[in-house]
Amino acid sequence: MSNTEHHSDRLRLLQLALESGSLHQVRQMVKTLPAAAIAHLLESSPPKARSVLWQLLDKNAGGEVIQHLNEDLQGEFLREYNAAEVAELAAGLEPDDFADILQQLPQQVADEVLQAMDEQDRQRLEAVLSHDEDTAGGLMNTDTIAVRKGHTVELVLRYLRRHDVIPEMTDSIYVVNRQDDFQGILPLRELLVADPAALVLDVMRTDIEAIPVSLPAERVAQLFEQRDWVSAPVIDADNKLVGRITIDDVVDVIRDSTEHSLMSMAGLDEEDDTFAPVLKTARRRAVWLGVNLVAAALAALVIYAFQDVVDQLVYLAVLMPIVANMGGVAGTQTLTLVIRSIALGHISPSNSAWLVIRELNVALLNGLVWAVAMGLIAMLWYNDALLALIAGVAMLINLVSAALAGAYLPLFLRRVNLDPALAGSVVLHTLTDSIGFFAVLVLAQVFYL
Repeated sequence: MSNTEHHSDRLRLLQLALESGSLHQVRQMVKTLPAAAIAHLLESSPPKARSVLWQLLDKNAGGEVIQHLNEDLQGEFLREYNAAEVAELAAGLEPDDFADILQQLPQQVADEVLQAMDEQDRQRLEAVLSHDEDTAGGLMNTDTIAVRKGHTVELVLRYLRRHDVIPEMTDSIYVVNRQDDFQGILPLRELLVADPAALVLDVMRTDIEAIPVSLPAERVAQLFEQRDWVSAPVIDADNKLVGRITIDDVVDVIRDSTEHSLMSMAGLDEEDDTFAPVLKTARRRAVWLGVNLVAAALAALVIYAFQDVVDQLVYLAVLMPIVANMGGVAGTQTLTLVIRSIALGHISPSNSAWLVIRELNVALLNGLVWAVAMGLIAMLWYNDALLALIAGVAMLINLVSAALAGAYLPLFLRRVNLDPALAGSVVLHTLTDSIGFFAVLVLAQVFYL
């Protein structure tokens, strides 16, 4: 049995123990689980079982667990604590993880938590909080090990041995001067086999670029992926070493970005709690449903404007949804591709025009194929050649329009600082429905009435 299967079996047994009310058994089983697994169990449990499980956790485990929870659940549990208890709960967490937790609290409570911390920890945390959470500064950890290039390898090794532990994910030591200017890295794998008498200057690498503190988090993730980094130094505008980013933080960015793209297309938040209360969930979803109602009403206005045509040619009501739906599917294909390419950093001003032309050619080819298919369907149903021609031409128009909309919308929305994943889907379907209805009705009016 693999470790993954064994872990899944333990979670299932724990769920059964929770359901049966065997609290002693639950407490003992929880002690054997890593923090991330306990967080997964909490997120997978209904509110009543979740509350029981949280109360059974060891006090020292709460901080480790809470950093793995979604924002909704973090806020729910943290509301039960005062400032001193929050500070104690998160004691021992890395500053970047503590900063994420602190941002779920009201500002007044967050300020009280900071005041309850000792001076050194507060300064480290404030260094992270001073940056936007979606930048390198918001991701970084200020716990670094730095040496100078004039030191010998033997001196560096003695310095490391003086530490009880070194920061997790440490694969390199950073080299700075007396003013803390970043100068390069000293990989541990090279340090350990270097001549003890050699200088850091002779062993260090200077070809590694540090990450600017203001670099967007998604760009940071791309750099880690492209360069296979485990960790990377972070510098401020003056080239001062201010922290480091590790691969575990980047994995969180990638996961959050993926969840955001998936959930946003339905108007949901990636941090939504699966087992949130009914009223809270309904309130959040109502906003998006309202937006979609307005969008659907705009598309329906097209039909209303041609009500006389629909009254005289009732069978158009059968064909219009087919044309509109095909446009929506084609547009979504292009929209998804472009949003993914933007997220991966594949699209730039130099190649965006080529991509749009490519999508237009694909739409023309598919449009011709499915226009013929649509025409044949209309012919078989109504035995009307003119109606078949109208349906086919409308299909071609809508598929081409959908491809153009799917390609241009994300680029335009990004330019005006709107989220393409959130706004693109509803705008696209409004356009494809409206254009599909409009094409069928205008062609019918021209050729029939």
